[in-house]
Order: sequence, then C-alpha cells, then structure tokens
Amino acid sequence: QVQLVESGGGLVQAGGSLRLSCAVSGSIYIVRDMAWYRQAPGTQRDLVAVITRGSSTNYADSVKGRFTISRDNAKNTVYLQMNSLKPEDTAVYYCNIQGLYRDYWGQGTQVTVSS
Repeated sequence: QVQLVESGGGLVQAGGSLRLSCAVSGSIYIVRDMAWYRQAPGTQRDLVAVITRGSSTNYADSVKGRFTISRDNAKNTVYLQMNSLKPEDTAVYYCNIQGLYRDYWGQGTQVTVSS
C-alpha cells in the first residue's frame, strides 16, 4: 500500500524559512509529476509548485522567487524549500504524486507564519 509521508511543517516568523519533505512509502510503478498544494481555512486547495520527471518546474505567482521545488527520483521524494515566508503562506500543505494510473496525496502538514 502506498503512503506519502510528509514532514517539515511548523510555526515560523515572517521572513523565516521551512523545508517540507514528502517521501513515498511503498511502491509506485511510474512516478510522473510531483507537486505541492496548499489549503487555508475556508479556501480551495491551490497548486503551489510542480516538478516534472525531467525536473521542469512551475510555480504559483504568489511564491515565485521565494519557494523552490525539487525531487530525488531515486528516493521518490519531493521537497519544497520555502524562504521569505509571509503570514499569507499559512496553510496546510499537501504533496501530490502522479502515478501511471492515479494520483496520490499526503496527509497534509501545517505551516503557520506569524507576523
């Protein structure tokens, strides 16, 4: 059974940094895109960043220049380095991995940025 294990969330002051990790527990036949989403209370879940198997990346406008997504294909792990954090970055962050036949989601990790 495949599970995505997220870590790295927490409480940080504005201007600080956090690094999120998402590791695959179990076996996924083919891993395609890997991504991070976030959801603040009362809002929809939005895409933050995505990285293809070939390491092409795309970011939401609100995080460009501050967040960096990366992946380790050998470990089936995706990372999100978050710098210059702002209170509006506060949300539950979810990793998403596209397999050959379906998507997989992490359980979510809380990121709280205090002003």
